[in-house]
Amino acid sequence: MANTAQAKKRARQSEARQDVNKARRSRIRTFLRKVEEALASGSQDAAAAALKAAQPEIMRGVSKGVLHKNTVARKISRLNHRVKSLGAAAAV
Repeated sequence: MANTAQAKKRARQSEARQDVNKARRSRIRTFLRKVEEALASGSQDAAAAALKAAQPEIMRGVSKGVLHKNTVARKISRLNHRVKSLGAAAAV
């Protein structure tokens, strides 16, 4: 347990940040789930719109330190590829 006043304050701050980060991570996962559902529905327009709405929220997670930038870059790249391939499959 923290003994000094500074350590006690840092413990309080850490708990507060943990709550904020948990809420932000949950929000990001919700946006990702919406993209996945749109992809599963087979509609490229809906999937593209969901991805466009999700991208700023996911990137905000990087700037706030919740997710690593390379992780987010990989996720967005893979989702973007799946959305584009959905359109290509529909055209064929």
